[in-house]
Formats: sequence, C-alpha cells, structure tokens
Amino acid sequence: MSEPVRFLTSLSHALATLGLYGDGHPAAARAADAAHRQLADLQAALPQVEFTFLPGEVLFGRELLPELENWEWSARLAQGGIERLEVTGPVEPAQFERFLSHAAAILGLRPGEGVDLWQAGSSTIRFGRVRVDGARTEATAAPLTIATLGYSLREEQDAIGWVHQEVASSNRLPVAEAYGVVRSLSLAMHAGRAMVLPLIQLKEFDQYTTTHSINVSVLTMALAEFLGLNPSAVRAFGLAGLLHDLGKTRIPQEILTKPGKLTPAERLVVEAHPADGARMILEGKEPMNLAAAVAYEHHRCHDGTGYPVLHYPRQAHQASRLVHVCDVYDALRTRRPYRDAWSSEEALDYIAGRVGTEFDPAMAASFIEMMRRWDDRIELQSA
Repeated sequence: MSEPVRFLTSLSHALATLGLYGDGHPAAARAADAAHRQLADLQAALPQVEFTFLPGEVLFGRELLPELENWEWSARLAQGGIERLEVTGPVEPAQFERFLSHAAAILGLRPGEGVDLWQAGSSTIRFGRVRVDGARTEATAAPLTIATLGYSLREEQDAIGWVHQEVASSNRLPVAEAYGVVRSLSLAMHAGRAMVLPLIQLKEFDQYTTTHSINVSVLTMALAEFLGLNPSAVRAFGLAGLLHDLGKTRIPQEILTKPGKLTPAERLVVEAHPADGARMILEGKEPMNLAAAVAYEHHRCHDGTGYPVLHYPRQAHQASRLVHVCDVYDALRTRRPYRDAWSSEEALDYIAGRVGTEFDPAMAASFIEMMRRWDDRIELQSA
C-alpha cells in the first residue's frame, strides 16, 4: 500500500470514528492521531500534497490511484462538497483535529455548522469543490445503476456494540454515539446514485443483537423513506429501530442463545425486555419519547395481542408498527440456534399471511412492495 493510500484510508477511518463517537472520545482521538501521523509520513517525502476526489476514482496530484478505484469514500467526499484536499505545509495536531471536525460536519457525520474556514484563510490544510474539465458529462437516458458498498460497516457494528456494553455495565445510554450510527447508516444507504440497503449477514450468533439492531435501523429508514416521510422523521424512526431491542442487554446470554424451547420463567425474562428498554431510554440524559415508545411497543400486534399486555388497549405508534414488520423480517432472515435462516421470499410470505392479525395492513403491504421492488438494492455485508 502506498503512502497516499495509507493516509486516505486512515483519514476515512478518523472521519467515520469521529462521526460515530463524537469529539473528545478516546476512540476518535486515537483515530485522529493515527491519521495525523500518516499525513506526516506522507509529507516527509512530499511536503505539499493534493488529492482530488471524484465518483469512482482518486487523484494524487495528477496521478490516478488505482488502489482506490471505486473507493466508497471518494464518492462520499465528492458528494459532500470535498472534491479537493490540499496540504501546503506542516499541519499541527490541533489544526488537523479542527479540519476533521469541519469535514465531518460538512459530510453530515456529526452535528455542526459545516463552515469552511480553510478556503479563505492561511491554513496549511484546505478543502472544497473544484471543477475538473471533462470530468462531468451530460446525463443520459440509460437506466439508473444500483450503488454497491465497498466497506463492511465495521465501525458501525463496533459502535453499537459499545453502546450496548455501556448500557449493560453502567445503565448509561450514549445518545450521541447512537445518533452517529444512524447518520452513518443513512450516508451508507445513499452513497451512490441510487439507494442501497446495506444489510449484515450474521456469522456468529453472539453478534446477533448488534447486527440485528443495525439491520432493523436500515430497513426502518428505507421503509420510512419509501412511505414518503421527511428526512428528519426518517432518521428519528431509524434511531428508534436501532434502539428497539436495547432491553435485551438485561437478558442473560444463556437465555438469549438457548437452542431449545424457553421455560415459562425464561419466557417472562425475555418478555420484560420491551419495558426495560423503554425505561432505559427514558432515564437517559436526553429522553427520547419516540424511541422509548418503539422499544415498548415493537412486540405488540395489530390485533391487540403480543407483549407487554396493556391494561387499556390502544393502537401502537406508527413508528412501532413500522419497526415491528422490519424486526420480524430480519429475525426470520437470520439463522438462529434452533432453526436455519429463512429466504427473503419465505419471510415476506409469512408477513403477508399475518396481515391484519400480527401486522398493520398498510405497513406490511408497503414493506412487501418495497422489498420485492428493491430486491437488487440489497448489499449484503459480513458481520
């Protein structure tokens, strides 16, 4: 791997980690420090460097970097307004951290005003848009191609795993990190010219809680977008989908992974997780009523059955009914200790057969239509 490629790989990791964990987190600081060291190594041979990011390719100076052909971060950076990155001299660590913070804000990886302080100032690291002659062509009438992902969502998996560990060990819900995962998943879904569903295939069942949470969040945002909800509602629903099983962090592992039938006592433990999850969300520093409602209601059925049992029956929230169908679909599509994974068509047939009893008819019909229409937009990732 060449020095320019090492730096850009380290830079993308630093941006992803900053988006997931936020400013001041040790993981973000370590990633920023590693990227800064890679930049210093690159500048040891060439003090002034210039990168150009285009969909599908990266230029170092005027030379194409073939190792980064179809690199997903090139499209991310270009679409976010960072088409050119110039480094004209030594970059201090604090200056590099400010650059990362501004770049992450512009890309939507973290909150903040994406104000570009680098273009008009004297900073030695600057970024912005650039027009490359001949690089842009007129749109044609050819069919829209489906985007694919060249990355594994490893950072997102690690982050939501860490969130679950924090909740289990300290009863503290790291809200900023959860928001960061949702923002990053949303960017991954829209990284190309057409939306793609980056769903994770489970390898080991002890990874189920984290991979299932990510898959349900992706499916929830896709269905919310398919139904025409506005972007802020889509992300709010995606956050609720990400946290819907938070209460399972209270369930002993031997019950979660038990291959046989649960005893009545074990069933009671499992059925307590919606209330436990809602309580943990509401007790956080930033209570999230929608996410709490979904955590509490996602096992309630359209006909009033399910759990928890309500003293005064009522219809579940729209987000809960939406998450419910996404939750069941991904659960059926995942291999469990006591059964093999179902095919997509088998899972959709199951949902169709329980419309009006377990599932809200409108939500189920829309989900089935979306999945059958978007079958070629699913990009399976390894856990």
